[in-house]
Amino acid sequence: MDKEFIFTSESVTEGHPDKIADQISDGVLDAVLAKDPHGRVACETLVTTGLALVAGEITTKTYVDIPTIVRQTLKDIGYVKGEYGIDYETCSVLTCIDPQSPDIAMGVQEGKEGGAGDQGMMFGFACDETKTLMPMPIHLAHRLTEKLAEARKKGQIKYLRPDGKSQVSVRYVDHIPREVTTVVLAAQHDGDVPMKKLREELTEKIVKKVIPEEMLSKKLQIHINPTGRFVTGGPQGDTGLTGRKIIVDTYGGMGRHGGGAFSGKDATKVDRSACYMARHIAKNIVAAKLAKKVEVQLAYAIGVAEPVSVMVKTHNTGIVPDALLVKAVREIFDLRPQGIIKYLDLRRPIFQKTAAYGHFGRELADFTWEKKNKADELRSFVKA
Repeated sequence: MDKEFIFTSESVTEGHPDKIADQISDGVLDAVLAKDPHGRVACETLVTTGLALVAGEITTKTYVDIPTIVRQTLKDIGYVKGEYGIDYETCSVLTCIDPQSPDIAMGVQEGKEGGAGDQGMMFGFACDETKTLMPMPIHLAHRLTEKLAEARKKGQIKYLRPDGKSQVSVRYVDHIPREVTTVVLAAQHDGDVPMKKLREELTEKIVKKVIPEEMLSKKLQIHINPTGRFVTGGPQGDTGLTGRKIIVDTYGGMGRHGGGAFSGKDATKVDRSACYMARHIAKNIVAAKLAKKVEVQLAYAIGVAEPVSVMVKTHNTGIVPDALLVKAVREIFDLRPQGIIKYLDLRRPIFQKTAAYGHFGRELADFTWEKKNKADELRSFVKA
């Protein structure tokens, strides 16, 4: 493999149209779980100029006021003026909801042996490049968009609007991140702000506050709003859809992806729950210092509880054979969907906060999949 290369990852703010859609879908999921922890939800959202359309399959014993969830989500993000292209008070909200297919429900019985809600393969990843055991490019890209939103919401940079993107390129030598070579930042703004002022302020208040000084390349390139204008944005600038930012949601392109999106899906959908478990497993392997970089794959058949395959790949960084780690994973972790749900406590209304700035690498109390509680057990198993 190449000893030197540059790897790039991107992130988007909570005001990006696709992320608005993700947050609305997960807001609906949380509203169901708050009153009906066993509700089944597969909720999709589309947002465009002045309109939010929520559709999907929901089976629940409770009532969910979807228009209120849509409007509150838009308000919390910052879409509070008509000139932003969508306004939480006056936008149209359309809903088209059906119950879950009985053919799917038949294979997802309640109880410990409940089968997977669909077939598919799910990946988890971890590496020792950052304290959160995430790849550095996506970690820094998320921190940039978080900082951009924080500066807007706290009024530190008053001309910012909700939409925005970041991109970070990192140079690796011998697979170790050495320096950040390029930062791209796109920030939606009021129409009357001078571009020179915007670029200077975002460089000083965002880029240099996030990128560690020791990681700044001497030849660092910073591109801030490189087209020269970003006034029209959000759902007016680009239609948003749930599930279109699956690489932003995971590892920024480092490591593979099974293709399934997360937002709007309850935990019986292994697209979500098995990816969370795969991340948890990978993170604990790295935390146990059994490898410097790990990719975990789980694969399922609809209606079948046990995974049809388990793979652990350490990319020649492991201190024990990958096959032994597979054996340890199967022994230590309950990989059945109902076992994952119970172990990670996934019937709680915690998911809207996952829908921006990454599902992984944020060590929040509710993000149980980020815990490193199995590291000692994994280490003991492989040394036994």
